[in-house]
Amino acid sequence: MPYTKDIVEELNILVRYNLSTTQEGIKVHKTASPETIAATHRLFEKGLVSQDDGGYLTNLGIETAQQAQTVLDILTPA
Repeated sequence: MPYTKDIVEELNILVRYNLSTTQEGIKVHKTASPETIAATHRLFEKGLVSQDDGGYLTNLGIETAQQAQTVLDILTPA
């Protein structure tokens, strides 16, 4: 199953998190693109982030973001 535009947007949000700490979140402002705002909202609905506008990664979010980062690292040329 290929990635949809929505999934790509969600992955792009997840890889913005600093995975070296659980004490650092992100805030998606109202001035962000509608796609970014919608992707962050979907991540919240899926239980991956703590707030509708970003916040912190949940335990499931941390695991998912780690896997997303691993895929990105593998596919990004050195």
